[in-house]
Parts: sequence; structure tokens; C-alpha cells
Amino acid sequence: MVVSFFIILASTALTYVLVAFSDNPLKDLLELRGSLRETKIAARTIALNLDTPVPGRYFLWLGDVGKCLWPWSDTCTLGLNRDGKPVLPQLQSAIGSTLRLVIVATLLALVLGVVTGVVTALRQYSVFDYTVTFVAFLCFSLPVFWVSTLLKQYIAIDLNTWLGSPTLTYGGIALLAAVAGLFWALIIGGTRRRYLTVFGAGFAATFLVIYLLLSTNFFVTPYFGVIGVAVFGLAAALGWSALFAGLDARNRPVLYSSLATVVVGVVISIAGKSLLDEANWLTVIGMLVLLMLIGVVSGRLLGGQSTKLAGRVAATTGFTVGILIVVDRLLRSYPALFAATGGRPIKTNGSETPNLNADFWTTNLDYLMYLLLPTIAIMLISFAGYTRYTRASMLDVMSQDYVRTARAKGLNNRTVIVRHAFRNALIPLATLVAFDFAGILGGAVITETVFGWSGMGKMFTTGITNVDPNPVMAFFLITGTATVLFNMLADIAYAYLDPRIRLG
Repeated sequence: MVVSFFIILASTALTYVLVAFSDNPLKDLLELRGSLRETKIAARTIALNLDTPVPGRYFLWLGDVGKCLWPWSDTCTLGLNRDGKPVLPQLQSAIGSTLRLVIVATLLALVLGVVTGVVTALRQYSVFDYTVTFVAFLCFSLPVFWVSTLLKQYIAIDLNTWLGSPTLTYGGIALLAAVAGLFWALIIGGTRRRYLTVFGAGFAATFLVIYLLLSTNFFVTPYFGVIGVAVFGLAAALGWSALFAGLDARNRPVLYSSLATVVVGVVISIAGKSLLDEANWLTVIGMLVLLMLIGVVSGRLLGGQSTKLAGRVAATTGFTVGILIVVDRLLRSYPALFAATGGRPIKTNGSETPNLNADFWTTNLDYLMYLLLPTIAIMLISFAGYTRYTRASMLDVMSQDYVRTARAKGLNNRTVIVRHAFRNALIPLATLVAFDFAGILGGAVITETVFGWSGMGKMFTTGITNVDPNPVMAFFLITGTATVLFNMLADIAYAYLDPRIRLG
């Protein structure tokens, strides 16, 4: 930590000097004419301490940072910008927008990338593996600004137009169903007969689902309803139980605990309807925590000899049911947002609709609509990296002696992969995630600029353009500290994932 502190200190000094010498901060004022010219020059000179040499200005800025580290200080400003306003309120607003963007993109990329990487490792040298490899290298190669332009055209503009009158011909439905059937056939694989069977089942199921969604006007008034939450919740209970415990007779209590959690979650969604109508973030977080606690209790009561495992699986199922309830409420608010945005719900510029004056669910759905395009743009590149790293790590772990020993002991394939191989395959990924999050936090500048996102990227580019060192230094301070912090978290993750490090 001491070395990291001095690295950040030297980096901030170098950055401050480079920004300060990049141009004349009074350039725009020197071109003015009139009686206010000298007054404005004097005000900016005072705000930026231009009457002090650059090294002295840096130490003055460092003193402002030190005030923020003192708990009893009431003068934390991180310096003043060129207009004489404190940088801290500007940073607080910008970092909130950027974190909202970066956290969602990183989590989605991590989950999808790791899952895809594991599947491609298990299906090495298959058609699916080669296809994912091609897509990953394609995502690596695509410039973010070009991807952003394509997303604006084909998702924002064209999809918004389609949502105004959501219809598809039978040929269009068949084309989407064929793509979905091919996707599932490539994932599941097997013999030619199995390929055709999976393709046919995927084609038929997708065709039927899209037809029903169009027939019921789902794209106009979308919602899950109690039945939808129950069906998806039961599917989640079955999926989590099969993944973490298996569905054999010995582990049936784990499944029963998860199913009981789903039933209680559905009852809560019905009984708490009025409370959810007037919800806030405290209500949502409380509901998620309650459903997870119900899952833990359900595991204790119904888990049999596997109470701890049943509790974890049921708690995961409870959290999933809570997310389904939240998604259902967001979908129900779509018609109000559609009307408030003039029939263009997917946005290409900005981070929120001005003067929306809507309820909790509509407001947050509006935030998600603004997040959609920049999140996809950032996620594609990170997804490619996580997929390749996870695949390589899984292949390396699957060839280790302890994995062969586990198979020789008669453990089934699910247990070998989930309990023995997967956890160890995550160890190299911990470093990548730590660097990637900090890198995205500082590297979202291009994405924020393209989409007009009012975050740290805009603050950084505006500060560079206006030769305004203090906002630039605030940006650099956050990204540098995030890099050091997440490296430390990666070391902690090592100790959790690898007992040899913890015991050593």
C-alpha cells in the first residue's frame, strides 16, 4: 500500500504539470473586449491560483485533497474549477452516472463471459467453440465509437420505430426462430440427429413464443404477472438446484426448499402489491433481503441433511424471484414511459429524461433505457476478454491431476465441473476483473462522449479542453485509487478462491 501511495502521488504530480502546461487557461478571456475583461481574468486567476508557479499550484491542490481525508473538515472541495466553483459536487454527480454505467456493463459482461467461456471449454473444438472464438476476436477488433454508431442506428432508431407498431410477418418470425434453434443446437451439440432434434424444438418453441407475444400485445403493454413470476421462479428453482446440487433423490430436499421459497415469494408479490406501487430503493432492497432470508430458513427447515447447501440454493432462488418481481414492475411502467417520451423510449443521448416527474418504477425504467446502448457498447469488449480467459483457464484446470482424481473417484460430471474445476478456474480471472473495472472506469470516456453521457468522461474531456486542471485531477484521483483498491481486492479474492494462498 505504501508503494501504491507514492505511485499515485507521482502520477498526480505528472498529470497536473502536463495539464497546466498544455495551453493558456486565460486564452478565451484574452479575446474579450469590454470593461468586464479584467474582472473575469482576475476571478479565474484567483480560482486556478495562476499567480502561483505550477509546482506550488499542485501542492495547493494536494492540500485540498488532504482536507477531504480529514473527518472533521468542512472545507472539502478538491479545488475550484475555472468558474470558481468547487469540484467535489461536480465529481459526485459525474461519478454517480459513470458508476451506474460501468457497474451494469461489467457485471453483465462478467456473467455472460464466464458462462460462455465455461461452455466453450467443455465443448472444445466444436462448431459453437469456433463461432464464439470468432465473435470474441471480432468484438476485440471493433472500435467503440463505430459500435456505438451502429447501436444508435439499428437499436435506437430502427427499434424505436418498430416499437411504435410492433408487427412481424410469418417469414420474420420464422427467421428469428431459425436463428434461436441454431443457437441452441450449437450449444447442446451431439450427433446429427440430436442437432436436428434440438434445432426443431428450439425453432418451434421460439416461433410459438414470439407469436404469442405479438398476439397478446406484449410489446405494447408488457408484464409478467403473477403467473409469469411463478413460472420463471419455478424454472429458476429447478435450474439452480440442478446446477449446485443435482436432481437425484438424495438432493431432492434442496429442490423442495427452493420451490417453497418461490411459493412464498409469489405470495409476497401479491400481498405487497400496494407497497410495491409506492416503492423506493429501501423497499426493493428490503424485499430482496427478505426473500433471501426466507430461502435460508426454508433450507434449514426442508433441507434434510444438506441444510447449508439447501439454504444457499434457496437464497439464490429467492433473490431471483425478487429480481423477477422488480422486472415485472418495470415492465408495467413501460406504457407510461412510452407516452412520456413521445414513443421513443430507447435513447441515444444523455443519461435521463429532463422533467420526467414520474413514479419510482417509470423513473428507473427511464434510467435503464438510457443505459441500454452504452452498456452494450462497453460490454461487448469486456465480454470477449472474459470469454477467452475463462475458456483458457477452464481447459488448463480440467487437465490437472486433482480433476482426473475426482473423476476416478466416481463423481459425476456436474460435481467435477462446479465444485472442483470452476472455482479454481476463476483465480486468474480475479486479476483481469480488477484491472478491467478500473480500466473501464477511466476508459468510458469515448463511450460517454458518443452517447452524451454526463459522467466522469465528460468532466475529463471538458477539463482537458478548457485547461482546467482540478476536474481532470479529480478524474485521475478516482481512477488511480480504483486501480489500487481493486488490485487489493483481487489479492483478497485469491485467498478466498485458493486455500493454498490462505494457508500459506
